[in-house]
Amino acid sequence: MSNMSGGAGLQQDANASTSAAATLAAQRRALTFSPQQVSCICEALQQSKDIERLARFLWFLPNSELLRGHESVLRAQATVAFHRGAYKELYAILESHTFDQRHHAALQKMWYEARYKEAEIIRCRPLGAVDKYRLRKKYPLPKTIWDGEETIYCFKERSRNALRECYDRNKYPTPEEKRALAERTDLTLVQVSNWFKNRRQRDRTPQHRGDLMMLTSEASCLLGGPSDLQDLHLKPLCYQKPETATTATTQIKNHHQSSLGFATAYHSYHGYEQLLAAAPLS
Repeated sequence: MSNMSGGAGLQQDANASTSAAATLAAQRRALTFSPQQVSCICEALQQSKDIERLARFLWFLPNSELLRGHESVLRAQATVAFHRGAYKELYAILESHTFDQRHHAALQKMWYEARYKEAEIIRCRPLGAVDKYRLRKKYPLPKTIWDGEETIYCFKERSRNALRECYDRNKYPTPEEKRALAERTDLTLVQVSNWFKNRRQRDRTPQHRGDLMMLTSEASCLLGGPSDLQDLHLKPLCYQKPETATTATTQIKNHHQSSLGFATAYHSYHGYEQLLAAAPLS
């Protein structure tokens, strides 16, 4: 009797499972959304970041020829695959379909983030900037989500050109100009501000070096002409190590003590030393 009752219970469970599957299949067939409606629902669920509801909605969609390969559905499937850690499925979707350029930035970010997460799981540690750079070089973006425009240090060439044009007009843009430039280049306000700050710093550095070389040239004239410094193979003292600078100082004193006399050499060297002390260090 016990065996018979057990068998009846299993049969009931099997019947319940079959009934549930049939009900779900009927619900899927009952969906009569148009492609435009499906696109709107997918967009709304992605914007609300309700991944679970988005996954359930995709599961209920019928395998209709009208929806097969539809971009909104493909992007929704890629989003669900990313959040569930199904990275191979994500890569397959992104590599096998061409997406509209409007969505390239979001899909590119998804591609790289998936590569980073995979590597972190394998290495059991967070990735540094160098690790991420190497992964980007190892796994370049597929042409389906890349417009072919080169990206340097996370800046596209189009954005870099816009920043340069603005910098040529005004090296110190106002906050309003920075915000407008950020919208124009698809960059953040912080990125734009940092770019201008770094560019101004780079432009100041060569100017300092030029000023120093001018001071060095003037000092060489005080010491008896440019040939004297060239013959001694000396560099400006502020660029040399302390012991090298001391040796160079001794060479200058000895050289001019023998050629110009002690008094002339001392005053010439003293003037050169003052000029170097006034030169800005970079």
